Amino acid sequence: MKYFLCPVIFFMLMVSCSTVVKPVTPPLISEPVLIMGRGNIPVNSLAFFLIKQNPKLNLFYAAGIARIYTEEAALEGVNGDVAFSQMCLETGYLKFGGTVTPDQNNFCGLGTVSGDVPGERFETIRDGIRAHIQHLKAYGSTLDLVNPCIDRRFHYVKRGIAPTIFDLAGRWAANPEYGGILKSILERLYDYDKSVRHITLPRQGPGSILIFVVPH
Repeated sequence: MKYFLCPVIFFMLMVSCSTVVKPVTPPLISEPVLIMGRGNIPVNSLAFFLIKQNPKLNLFYAAGIARIYTEEAALEGVNGDVAFSQMCLETGYLKFGGTVTPDQNNFCGLGTVSGDVPGERFETIRDGIRAHIQHLKAYGSTLDLVNPCIDRRFHYVKRGIAPTIFDLAGRWAANPEYGGILKSILERLYDYDKSVRHITLPRQGPGSILIFVVPH
């Protein structure tokens, strides 16, 4: 017995087999932006974005910061894109220059209540980032922490009082435009990710010398 494919079915099969699935680009940030949730930007894009704003940074150092932010935020259910963007704002893309110095491992200005108070100090980079994530979770959620609390100012926050970045204005920072500034950084980050997401980070080997041009 012979079987024949209907021309319409044959055409549909050919189209389905040849269809190219395009990668999904994260949508432009829209209001409100929740503090709790899942980040969309991969580690390599975060690192490249940081280097673009601060070319003096070592790429491997920037990638390490980005990786820890991604890990710690995911663990606590905090939006890693928001946390990373806030770090960029608070430290001037790790240029610092204010009362907080790089050796404090304080990436969000914890405890800097005035220009004369340098704020909290943490033993390691991961501890500093973990404290930042925990402090954001205090504002954005009433859920318990996954890790033991190392944010010494955690209990000063009324839990869940700021579910969006716009609610941080007047609370995390006095500037009423604080949320809008964060949103602007997030939008630039998402836009930049479109051009670098496909680029992998170079590997670091013993005695390696990094010569790398960050895409613009």
